[in-house]
Amino acid sequence: MAYVAVKGGEQAILNTLRLISETRRGDPALAELTLAQISEQFGLAVDRVMTEGSVYDRELAALALKQAQGDVIEAIFLLRAYRTTLPRFAVSEPVDTSRMTIRRRISATFKDIPGGQVLGPTYDYTHRLLDFALAAEGLQRPQARLAAEPLDKDVPQVIDLLDREGLIEEESDDGQGEIFDLTREPMSFPAGRDQRLQNLARGDEGFLLGLAYSTIRGYGGAHPFVGELRLGEVTVEIVPEEFGFPIAVAEIAVTECQMINQFHGTAAKPPQFTRGYGLTFGHNERKAMAMSLVDRAMRARELGEDVRYPAQDEEFVLSHTDNVEASGMVSHFKLPHYVDFQAELMLVRQLRADHVATRAEVQTKEVAE
Repeated sequence: MAYVAVKGGEQAILNTLRLISETRRGDPALAELTLAQISEQFGLAVDRVMTEGSVYDRELAALALKQAQGDVIEAIFLLRAYRTTLPRFAVSEPVDTSRMTIRRRISATFKDIPGGQVLGPTYDYTHRLLDFALAAEGLQRPQARLAAEPLDKDVPQVIDLLDREGLIEEESDDGQGEIFDLTREPMSFPAGRDQRLQNLARGDEGFLLGLAYSTIRGYGGAHPFVGELRLGEVTVEIVPEEFGFPIAVAEIAVTECQMINQFHGTAAKPPQFTRGYGLTFGHNERKAMAMSLVDRAMRARELGEDVRYPAQDEEFVLSHTDNVEASGMVSHFKLPHYVDFQAELMLVRQLRADHVATRAEVQTKEVAE
């Protein structure tokens, strides 16, 4: 009987794989989506998959989304799994975001900033009404106008304006120490900021957004300002041993957020602004902003603040950000738990029988009295 059950289960699994293929394809009378179409027209979804999948490859992210039928978390899982098969041949130099080729750059702290505000592509000013024109195919789409003058080649970071006056904390890490590698080492506590930022970059956007929201609703004491949010391309460089000098190997799009927060100071530190930082692949500013808010919240202990709320508890945050782990844990309840449940069932039945017997005994004594 066990043999028949196993064979039947195997056949069922093979059939469900065929059903997945059919449902993924949809109506065969319609044209099949290409990876190029997904990459170009679902760019924000592709950017999220690349960020949380830890692989900067638009084609692979588009493939993962297609295979997962648009399920972003499943696509992240697929890309993360593929990443483990890839060899690592180099570690890049730190990326200089001050030399970013700007596509979008705003600041909520200063109206006039060197280089100017660049709105770029954003949904911030849309009406959030369904655009039924998008349902029509072949229509001419409006084209953005070119700027009268090109942007400066080097656009300074807004946060440097506060840094020059000593009004914001100095960055404590000089970048010369050994960097924690979360992809090769298990998490450890207490966690350094390098480990925390790596974890947040790979973390689930929705979970981080909820935590970030909690910090500004009274569960983290945050009163943040966007010092600067920028989107653009940066150059990635490595230093081959045989050369001894940096060479450019790629140009990638990133979103960076520098969040400014109040800090009332301690006996050892004067009142000043503090930093929260977020960096993601592609155009992913909601994630970068949430990341920067949670980064600042988890710095509470090092800044001498009381750790009172979930977003400030690094062990709570870092242990629950990964949607691949979370999805695996939740999904595993779909697997057979027949033996476990039978044990629980027998226990509950026995407890109920004991409960009934005890009540009957109590009632018998009450009647006798």
